[in-house]
Amino acid sequence: MLDRPLRAAILAAADNGTVRRAVTRYGFRLGAARFVAGESESDFLRVAAELNARGFAVACGILGEGVRERGEADDAANQYCNLLETFAARGLDANVAFKLTHVGLDLDAQLALANALRIARTAKDTGNTMRLDMEQSRYVDATLGVYRQLRQTFDNVGFVLQSCLRRSADDLRSMLPLGPNVRLVKGAYLEPPAIAFPKKRDVDESYVRLAELSLSNPGYTAIATHDPAIVERVEAFAARTGVPKKGRFEFQMLYGISTPLARSLVERGYRVRLAVPFGRYWFPYLMRRLAERPANVAFFLKGALGR
Repeated sequence: MLDRPLRAAILAAADNGTVRRAVTRYGFRLGAARFVAGESESDFLRVAAELNARGFAVACGILGEGVRERGEADDAANQYCNLLETFAARGLDANVAFKLTHVGLDLDAQLALANALRIARTAKDTGNTMRLDMEQSRYVDATLGVYRQLRQTFDNVGFVLQSCLRRSADDLRSMLPLGPNVRLVKGAYLEPPAIAFPKKRDVDESYVRLAELSLSNPGYTAIATHDPAIVERVEAFAARTGVPKKGRFEFQMLYGISTPLARSLVERGYRVRLAVPFGRYWFPYLMRRLAERPANVAFFLKGALGR
């Protein structure tokens, strides 16, 4: 993980119009294609089929959260529903994950709920699952509230918790009676120390505690990490406590990151799902990936310098 000042600078660049225009113009040529399937649905479907053939499941995300019009929110929900139907028709091992701000949360909480319900219903009808992605800390209560409402009707829905947030252990404990489907991540957003652990070692220890708590209770756990040390600790805990390699949990990683580790987990008999985004609004996503790890910055700069 990058130090806090550098992370802050990279994330601030995501809001800089000059940087955005330059990277949007040249980003795919410089290396953005490593992290994003492309700008179109056809780009995504091609990549998803290729990954399935290599033994990976896929989580689809359409880039473009923070919509400003009701029509945009409805269009996003329609696109997720259409994708779920396409996955079923083509026999793809893929589901969808989306941010509530992409389906209207900043406009109207009831609009976001209605769209989430529609996506959940389509996922159910097509024999699939869907997940509510987590956003900045100010959206946690709303996201968990929508998950609770969805869970009253559907058992094919999931949510995300970030180990960087101090509240996440309590949030997980509150969900355990539901037998939840939870994806655990470290967190890609810059949050104040009052609500988030500022040190990497504390974020890592929080992650492992969340993973062990989730795996010790009914439900399904998605271990979303590229950290080999955490992967090793989760593997050891699962083996020690008798949690099977498939059926109770899976590993998840981002498309284009830690590929050798992901491949080795598939070879060892684990289910591994790669999160594959696509869409025109890929610039903020790219900047969050660059802010997370020095290796990502080095890869992108290498492309920019033509080396």
